[in-house]
Amino acid sequence: MGPVELTFSALPAHVRTARLIVTAVARRSGVAEALLDEVRLAVGEACSRAVEAHQRHCPDEPVRLELNGTGRRFEVTVSDTVPSEDAGRGMPAASEGLEYALGNGTVDLGLAVISGLADDVEISSTPKGVQIRMSWPAEEGVPPQS
Repeated sequence: MGPVELTFSALPAHVRTARLIVTAVARRSGVAEALLDEVRLAVGEACSRAVEAHQRHCPDEPVRLELNGTGRRFEVTVSDTVPSEDAGRGMPAASEGLEYALGNGTVDLGLAVISGLADDVEISSTPKGVQIRMSWPAEEGVPPQS
């Protein structure tokens, strides 16, 4: 399945909708049924973090999701538009990534949950905001389900 982009208002109620859409796209992209709960929970955690940051700093800006189910991986990127310095989240530079979140003595529980659920996680902090990229294995060439 090709790329899908989704933006939603920074409201907690929309996190549930994002989880449902991501789960449907993951299923159609060939992610095993046994992994779908992990996809749903990890994406829900990442979206909740983004919504919380937006509500405090830029409530009118949408949260963005990018879904890509091509090849043997299903990848989800959740992006906010709150620079880490403005949010006071203490997010690491892209070069420090997840190791910071899990090993600096002030463990970010949400990021720890995401890292435990996703097969691969990459966290990037840029002047434009924070991105959490997660991926899971998918079977290539799985026929779409009806």
